[in-house]
Amino acid sequence: MELFTTATKEHDEGRQGEAYVSTLKKDPFAKHFYIESYGCAMNFADSEVVASILENNGFGSTRNIEQADLILINTCSIREKAELTVRKRLTEFRKYKQQKPGMLVGILGCMAERLKSKLLEEEKLVDLVVGPDAYRTLPDLIIEAGTGQKAVNVLLSRDETYSDISPVRLDSNGISGFVSIMRGCNNMCSFCVVPFTRGRERSRDAFSIVAECSDLFEKGYKEVTLLGQNVDSYYWNNPETNLQVTFAQLLESVALISPQLRVRFSTSHPKDITDEVLFTMMKYHNICKYIHLPVQSGSTRVLQLMNRTYTREWYLSKVARIKELMPECSISADIIAGFCTETEQDHQDTISIMQQSAYDYCYMYFYSERPGTLAEKRYEDDVPLEIKKRRLQEIVDVQWTLSNESNKKELGKCYEVLIEGNSKKSDAEWMGRTSQNKVVVFPKTNKDNTTPLKKGDYVDIVITHYTKGTLIGAIKNN
Repeated sequence: MELFTTATKEHDEGRQGEAYVSTLKKDPFAKHFYIESYGCAMNFADSEVVASILENNGFGSTRNIEQADLILINTCSIREKAELTVRKRLTEFRKYKQQKPGMLVGILGCMAERLKSKLLEEEKLVDLVVGPDAYRTLPDLIIEAGTGQKAVNVLLSRDETYSDISPVRLDSNGISGFVSIMRGCNNMCSFCVVPFTRGRERSRDAFSIVAECSDLFEKGYKEVTLLGQNVDSYYWNNPETNLQVTFAQLLESVALISPQLRVRFSTSHPKDITDEVLFTMMKYHNICKYIHLPVQSGSTRVLQLMNRTYTREWYLSKVARIKELMPECSISADIIAGFCTETEQDHQDTISIMQQSAYDYCYMYFYSERPGTLAEKRYEDDVPLEIKKRRLQEIVDVQWTLSNESNKKELGKCYEVLIEGNSKKSDAEWMGRTSQNKVVVFPKTNKDNTTPLKKGDYVDIVITHYTKGTLIGAIKNN
């Protein structure tokens, strides 16, 4: 079904567009938007920026898709599976449009730039396409799409950071919040589409970051995660005072907001994380002792093909340095199985770097060639799918052992846990995380606990049991 049944007539299109605008002006929040997010934490943070822009332009949010006048899907292009999931959802949205003439469907984020023509013209799955740097134009694009036109803006920017926009916290637990500190990426990893879909790296105004984190704390949040494609390369220069702020300095400024505010960050590139950052982590109790340090491969030869700019030995020395300074620090990684030309020896190098690094957990995938990347242009995707899957399973099996061993070492130890909410399995149990980012489940009360606990409280928990993914404990007796 066409978006408007009379869309073939220009005067009717114009009248419909005028009516769309008029409704928003006369009755703010008369129209509702529904948004789904896929992929990395950056996408979820972007959705909160989009929600703020829409609410400031007459839209109310809804979690009921049938109530929505505008459906948005914030997308990821990192792996083929993510794109397939998004396509499936876009197809499913058609039935809602059929039931509600005038409903608009839009695609945001990384897939928007790459597949704009296909999604708009060939498959006719969406009415508007908006890239990561064009969210400010969304209100105008909605009006344009409301006339029956296809609305597109996927232009990348060299300076857009959305630093003046206060995000609307979607689906938040009210305890943990994401704060974007930079956008884009200058690292041209050969397998990655991010530099092409999110543009060049630019750092956000440090004052606005600290102000946003302070505001979250004042609203009752107890944890913030500073987000960027490569947070360690954060660098902001105040044009008025020439004040220069590194990531370590920003990290310290956020930690100083309050000892009761936990600070996390993601993601770190091994080549950029410095001793200055590690010393800052050591200095402040409320900076969580957890680093996500993607390795991608344990083979120096494959790392060179990936353009990761470090060797196996260099990466292991960085892991050793982290553990030397902070033995209690948890480390996780990203790993890709079956990259172009990967041999069995390369694969074994990955297995051994996992074992030497003793990761607490990992995000593991087999290689999925992405159109437009350097790898797609330069190399043949020559590792058969069945070999990729077998190698991935071997990596998963190794990580299962490592995670199990890591959690076994926690038995009998006491950790400060931030309560995030009820356990998924029982309302009689709390769920929270340690500074090391490990999930802990524990009963809400014990015989010595007379003060009721609530979300956002810190509590000392003794670890009594474990699974490969969860620690199980009990409130420490006073």
